[in-house]
This record gives sequence, C-alpha cells and structure tokens, in this order.
Amino acid sequence: MRELTAGTFDAELARAGDALAVVFFWGVDCFNCEVAKKTMLLQREAIEALNLRWYHANVYQERALGTRFALHGVPSFFFFHAGRKLGRATGWQGVPQFGMAVAAAREKIAAFSAKKA
Repeated sequence: MRELTAGTFDAELARAGDALAVVFFWGVDCFNCEVAKKTMLLQREAIEALNLRWYHANVYQERALGTRFALHGVPSFFFFHAGRKLGRATGWQGVPQFGMAVAAAREKIAAFSAKKA
C-alpha cells in the first residue's frame, strides 16, 4: 500500500494507469480501521486476488483529503480508474462485501468502455 498525501494524491493515482485503484482512508485510533487492516492482513490472499492498486491516507493527518472527499467517517474506500472516481465503500463489513464493492467498480469500468466503443 502506497501512502498518499494531499500533495501527492493526484500524481500517484495517475501512476496507477489503467489499474483499478483503491484508496483506504483511515485514522489513528479508529477501531474499525484497525479491524479492516487486521482482516486484510489475515485474508491477504483474498485481498490480493481482487487485483487492486492499493493506496492509503491517514485523514487525521491529511485533513485536506478528508475535506476534498467529504468524508464523514473512516474507514472509507474510494475506487478510481484512469483518474476517474468510480465510487466508494464506507465502513468495513468484511472481505465478501468489499469484494462486491470492487465488482461494482469493475462493472462501471466495463460500462464506460462499452460507451467508448
């Protein structure tokens, strides 16, 4: 997971290219953020199978990012493709539900691609 700041956010996401990117917005001493981190580590293979380009940002430190994305709580996961925000998943419900959010983001990519063709 690559760390993002307000100053590096756009450039780092641009480097993701055509990959589906996810930004994990979290905060220090956030219980649910810690649960998400531990679950992702314990189920690493399932997370890696989602084939995402991972980024993270501590919005308690990077308040400008929290404002920019109108965050009202953490953890929040935002999905991006080719510089376009596709959607978000707020909170952590577990790997199966997170996988459903990833699938929804991939469906949006497919829909955008179909419109271009």
